[in-house]
Amino acid sequence: MCALRFFYGVTLGHAEIPESIAYARSPRTLPVVLSADEVVRFLEAVPSLKARTALTAAYAARLRASETVGLKVGDIDSGRGVIRVEHGKGGKDRTVMPSAQLLRILRVYWRLAKPQDWLFPGRGADRPIDVQVLYSACRSARAAAGIDKRVTVHTLRHSFATHLLENGTDIRIIQVLLGHNNLSSTARYTRVSNGLIRRTTSPLDRLNVEVVPPV
Repeated sequence: MCALRFFYGVTLGHAEIPESIAYARSPRTLPVVLSADEVVRFLEAVPSLKARTALTAAYAARLRASETVGLKVGDIDSGRGVIRVEHGKGGKDRTVMPSAQLLRILRVYWRLAKPQDWLFPGRGADRPIDVQVLYSACRSARAAAGIDKRVTVHTLRHSFATHLLENGTDIRIIQVLLGHNNLSSTARYTRVSNGLIRRTTSPLDRLNVEVVPPV
């Protein structure tokens, strides 16, 4: 496509032709999703307290990797039961409502680790943990847990959305929880939800069909 656009637009000088030559769309692949049991095995296989808590927060608060490492202690408002996410995707701020269990885990982590500014500080307290540390922890935990899937921080976000869908949560609520502007971004989780697939009745089940033809 690039060669054709260059040939007509530059070589032949027909600037109007390249505009009608569309680029091929990149194929959209289905996200990798962990089962609830795999999420537990995965998180329990992370030996570091800081990395385990960060990845647990990424799953329970449906955070992206950059949003997870960017959390500050002041972003956790346990009184109101919310977490403030600053400069998320598209530079937008948003508020997420964590579960009571996540808040309990974060309190235990705070008592043990005593973070000052950044919730998950790096080697120096003046900067957050590097996102590559979380990626490395994901690779190690996946191998230790014996999970035969590619697991990243974003995999936990995909898994959270799929688990909500399988539990019967309205897809429009999931859209708000994930911070999606377009419902189509959320709708792709319907294609990876095994629970929804199992609960879908085949039209064949409504028919009275004999397998062996009558003699």
